[in-house]
Amino acid sequence: MSGDAATPPEGVIPLFLATKSQEIYSCVCDEHVTEDNPYKLIKKEDIIEDMKKRAAISDFSPVKRIVLDYPGEELLVVYDPDFKYGQNFYLCVTEEAKNKLIQPKSGEEGEDGEQAEDGEEGAKEETVYTYNPPEAKDWVALGSEAEVECEIVEDNRPKLKFIASRVRREFGTPVTFKDRDIDPTAASEEGLAASYMGIPGYDDKNFALKRMEQDSSVQAVPEKVEGSSQTVWKHPCTAAVQYEPRQLSDEEKAAVEQSQEFKEFIESSVPRFELALQQNEIMDVFFDDWAVLGEEDTNFGNKSDGHLKEYQSFTDLQYSKDRTISCIDWHPTIKGIMAVSCAERLSFNDRVDQATQLLMSPSLILIWSFSDPIHPQLLLEAPDDIFSFKFCPTDPNIIAGGCINGQLVLWDISEHADRLQSSRSGLGNAKVDKKKKAMFGEETGPDTPVVRYCAVSAIENSHRNVITGLEWIPDHFEISRHGVPVENRNCECVQIMTCSPDESIMVWDTRPPKPTGQREQIEKVASITGPQTFKHLDLTWKPMLKMVLQKHDGSGEYSPLVFSLKEKQGKRDHVPQPDLSARRESTVGYGRGSSAKNQKPLDAVSSKYFLGTEDGEVVYATFKLEKDNETGKSNVPRPTWACASHDGPVNSLQRSPFFNDILLSVGGWTFSVWKENVTDDAILNSACATKLYTAGHWSTTRPAVFFLGTKDGNVEVWDLLDRTHEPSLVQNVTAAQITSIVPWVVSKKQHLIAVSDNVGTLHILEIPWNLRHASANEVSGMQNYFDRETKRIEYFTSKRVARQSKGRNVVKKKKEDKPDEKSEEALAEEYEKQYEGYLELEKKLLRELGILEEEPEM
Repeated sequence: MSGDAATPPEGVIPLFLATKSQEIYSCVCDEHVTEDNPYKLIKKEDIIEDMKKRAAISDFSPVKRIVLDYPGEELLVVYDPDFKYGQNFYLCVTEEAKNKLIQPKSGEEGEDGEQAEDGEEGAKEETVYTYNPPEAKDWVALGSEAEVECEIVEDNRPKLKFIASRVRREFGTPVTFKDRDIDPTAASEEGLAASYMGIPGYDDKNFALKRMEQDSSVQAVPEKVEGSSQTVWKHPCTAAVQYEPRQLSDEEKAAVEQSQEFKEFIESSVPRFELALQQNEIMDVFFDDWAVLGEEDTNFGNKSDGHLKEYQSFTDLQYSKDRTISCIDWHPTIKGIMAVSCAERLSFNDRVDQATQLLMSPSLILIWSFSDPIHPQLLLEAPDDIFSFKFCPTDPNIIAGGCINGQLVLWDISEHADRLQSSRSGLGNAKVDKKKKAMFGEETGPDTPVVRYCAVSAIENSHRNVITGLEWIPDHFEISRHGVPVENRNCECVQIMTCSPDESIMVWDTRPPKPTGQREQIEKVASITGPQTFKHLDLTWKPMLKMVLQKHDGSGEYSPLVFSLKEKQGKRDHVPQPDLSARRESTVGYGRGSSAKNQKPLDAVSSKYFLGTEDGEVVYATFKLEKDNETGKSNVPRPTWACASHDGPVNSLQRSPFFNDILLSVGGWTFSVWKENVTDDAILNSACATKLYTAGHWSTTRPAVFFLGTKDGNVEVWDLLDRTHEPSLVQNVTAAQITSIVPWVVSKKQHLIAVSDNVGTLHILEIPWNLRHASANEVSGMQNYFDRETKRIEYFTSKRVARQSKGRNVVKKKKEDKPDEKSEEALAEEYEKQYEGYLELEKKLLRELGILEEEPEM
């Protein structure tokens, strides 16, 4: 449309006004401004106020300088319904153009090309419309009759006739119906044709449906019912019961009430009723004393308790209500502090339809504290909805998050670290302004500061889909541009690994490639506008390594959702100890030093990792690139192995905190337990559950226990030492879908688990004693269990290979034992001998039967 637009006259600029801006300035198209009255005068101060309030979102921001320099007090905006100049409105930026449009001179053309009249200010005279009724005319044939006749459907074949008759003697006879089996065999035996085939029902033992609620009604009206029931056929006696109640007349009731026996009964029964009522108020008569007999302690959290108890819940009526909590993470160092990310519950099509409305709503990460369950301590502003985020293990003031649009975001909350630290003692509200406001002028509460993100990755170099998996690379190694683990001399987590369903895995580095010379300037700006820790990455950040995993069969690429690295934060026993004295301190902030040169490769650090895909596959791959001998380029190697074990997307993939080679994967209606060196199959595959699994996490204190969340709001606790075919505990936490489960150890006597749902509520549950206290031999027992399952898989694998090799040997032996093919002459000679033998046998039989006489000897 812009290519065909006319050139605007002098003093006129095309302007696009969105629906929200039209409502603010009362110039809604076809309502406030029309094609006949397209002019609208807007005060200059209203436009300036809107630009201050909405900043870059305001439609007048492109012409901000023109509006500020305009000499008049009112600006003229003209509605352009035909997009003559390329937009729906155009703005007069000079007083001459404004006066020319409002009061055109005589003889000058208006915007529509018509002559304006003098004395009427360009107004048009209203023309009187005269109705002319249509006149009847004769039909004039133009040759369309032939086409109409060709389209007429005519009968080209004789109609079928059917006669339904019945025997005369069957007229008026009663009709009798009877039941018959739908089996066609049984129907044919009865002389009937099989009309249809039926599929009988059967009980599926994989699913067990439980009736949770039942609606029933009771009719409280006396009814008269007569019925009879027969006893066992061996004793043919009939019994009848009458259910009609016996009714007394008013005279009989009055006589009974006045009788002496009735009065004595009431006087003797009243003390007993009063005593029973007093006992019900004092004690519970239905309390089961045998159930609590012999317990060591009746308080929650002790050895006698086995259920999860809700410790606290967090929800915000403004930012998290009716939203889904996409991710949870506990603060690594401060107890009682956790962060949650909230996202809109919208499909892709709904997000496209409501794109304008979503731009006006804030996307936040809420940081909660146990000291204040009503107001969040901090609000982290994001450019779009966050679906995964993590605190930095070495510096908890740094937070990395992945957006739904594929961008990676970084926050620095160093200025508010004292607030989070003091919130545990109830002093977090003392040093914050009471009139703090959030984005778009909305009040966030008495003392909730909003922290803007420090840096966001470039959209053209980011993921093309939502970032579903995010992890900080441990501080004892780094990943080079060729995927090789090298030493980390600064001992700081400076690299981030992300994955997305766009079939890519990326590694990001938070340090600049070269030392910057703007350190003093950044410090001056930081004191005015806030933390500038990652200013060198803002809108220019791109990954240092990008990997796309090809499938084994070459049919496409894997779509990763989650991943799990073998290396853990804090495990430094297999790497050389760093020289902390040589660490270069930075005066600007975290992770500002450039990468060290001549870094040594670490052979002891594993480059292998597990991957969960959108198609329910578990993939074992490496991030170390391979060099092609022909082209010399470094390519991503194909995965070592892959197994499609889940019937839905894999939403959780986590290594056991006690066994580094054991992993738990949750997806669809099943979960699996894997061992890293076992490539044939999972060592444990669950049966199909009745509800969809949405989250999973290992226990941090018991090797045999892990937690699973379901779509109907239940938390399942599985204890592999107790049973492996069903959960040890199923407890309902919420009525909505569970989105995340993360346990945390607060103290030796208090273990908590955070459970989030799909309606914006964060539930904190206390783990009972029996689910957090491991037995003396639990680690060795689980190790023996994993070893037995590994041997079982190896045994069946060897048997399968032996059967396959035996089958190949049999086929090969048959081919070797097969005789050589004979020539045609030899076959003809052999057939002739067989025929002669047959003739001799025939003559012998005929002689024995006396049919053929024996030939005389010569």
